[in-house]
Formats: sequence, C-alpha cells, structure tokens
Amino acid sequence: MKTKQILSLFAFLVILFINANSQNKDEKKPVQAFSGIKTINARTTELIGKGKLDFNVTHNFGDIAGSNGGIRRFFGLDNAADIRIAFTMGLGQHFDATVARAKGAGPQQQLYELAGRYRILQQRENDPSHPVSIVLFANMVVAASPGNPFPDQDNSYDDLGERMSNVFQVIVSRKIGNVSLQLNPTFLSRGYCISYDMKNMFALGGALRFPVGGRVNVLLDYFYPFRSESSKNAFLVNDNLKFYNPLGVGFEVLTAGHIFRLNFTNATEILENRFIPRTITSWGKGQYRWGFTISRKFTVWRSR
Repeated sequence: MKTKQILSLFAFLVILFINANSQNKDEKKPVQAFSGIKTINARTTELIGKGKLDFNVTHNFGDIAGSNGGIRRFFGLDNAADIRIAFTMGLGQHFDATVARAKGAGPQQQLYELAGRYRILQQRENDPSHPVSIVLFANMVVAASPGNPFPDQDNSYDDLGERMSNVFQVIVSRKIGNVSLQLNPTFLSRGYCISYDMKNMFALGGALRFPVGGRVNVLLDYFYPFRSESSKNAFLVNDNLKFYNPLGVGFEVLTAGHIFRLNFTNATEILENRFIPRTITSWGKGQYRWGFTISRKFTVWRSR
C-alpha cells in the first residue's frame, strides 16, 4: 500500500474515532432531573451512586392553622407530627437500598422501612433513545408499636403479616430546559386494614421542580389515590373522616455539602404507605404543616 493511501486511511480512522468518541460523550452524558432522591412527599428518579451513602432526616411539625394550629400551638412548632431518619446506600450505579425508621403520626407507629430502587433507563442529553429516566421502587414497612386490643381499628393487627405494608412505583421523569417533570404511578398493598377500608389501592403521583434563582428551587408534588366511593362513605358514617389528596410545596436550597428543603404539606405522615391512604387533613381548612428535610451524602468507597 502506498504511503499516501496509508496516511489517508489513518486520517480517516482518526476522524471516525474522534466523531465516535464525541457522539459517545454526548450520548453518555446523563441528565439530572432532581437534586435529591425525594421532593417533599414523592421519591424521584435520582440515585445515590455506587459507593455513596445518603443520610436523610425529614421532620414534619404540627398544623400551621386550623383547629390544631395557630398561635396557641405556635403554628405547629409545639408538635412533632412525624419524623423519618433514613440511610440510603448506592450498591451499584443503578441500584440503591434504603433502611429507615419513621415515628408515624397515626395509630400505626414505630415504622421500619426497607426499600430498593433500580434504574432501567436514564435520560441523556442529545440522545432520542433516552428521552426519560425510569426507576422502579419498592418498599416494605413494618409497624412495631403495640396492637390495639379492640377490633376493627387501624392498628388491630394480630400477627407480623398484618403489620406489614408495601408500595410499588414506576417513577418516570424528564427534564425540559430547567424544568423537571415526573410521574409516580403507585400500587399500595396492606396486610391489614379496617373492614370498610381498601387493602389494595392505586394512586397516581407527580412532581415538579424549577429554579427561582441562585441555588434555590421550588418543588411541588401531588398524589391522587383511587379510593372507592364506598370506603369514603363508610369512613364518613363510622369515623366522621374525609380523605384529601396529599399536596406538597417546598423550597430547596443547595449548599456545598447538604441539601436543605423547607416543606409545606397536608400529608401528616412521611411514608407513602401511610399518607396515600390516610391523609385526612385539608389545605383549605388550614390543616397543613411545615417541616424540613436535610440530606447529606458521603463516599464510603470509590468505584473504579
């Protein structure tokens, strides 16, 4: 082969390599839709990363206004409605595991959570084959507080199976410009519930994030439980309870090492296993509370 042909072939291969490498970088650049693994009430499609540990504390105070709020309870500061402490470990680039403990705000308390998340697709810049991020989430929650000796109460369980509940979600997000959108189709299953309640329930959640300047973002999330009319009416007749859809509004502040969120929501409890079927407080009646979330990430080992 002549020298000119060899040089031409070499130049052609170099151009192909550079072009392929450039496209590979564009295709492989992931899009971060959210700053953390939760908004206010909703889980997100973000993962911790292999070898990383996320320490997360969420604290919900009492009602700001309404019959249980106001100045006499210092706008909710006198009460701790619910508290959750969680450790999430990145066991792989696409898999996280969570261990958490929540106080609980209803009859079921001392809640232990074991959860996992697996990412099956991640949105990438300039890659039509990866337009969204998709994460599968599942948890198991066990209530360790004593059972109620009276029948047909929210905590009248007899065995371990009745103390357990599970949530399954397919979380789908997409970032468009600076705005992030998300859907959280959810299936909830409970080992025990009151006779006129629903053991299994579907809900559709959603979340929104957009920046307002600097390192501050606004967060919104909402869940619509598909509860039967018969269960709604039964609770009104038997317990004088009316259910409302959980709505959360928050402000997120990003610092060098922490993520701090100021949350406002009508969901008393923090875990989906509880606030999806049991939100009985309303924004319209002033029955919303404020709280905060602090998240700190650590590197346990460095992946190679």
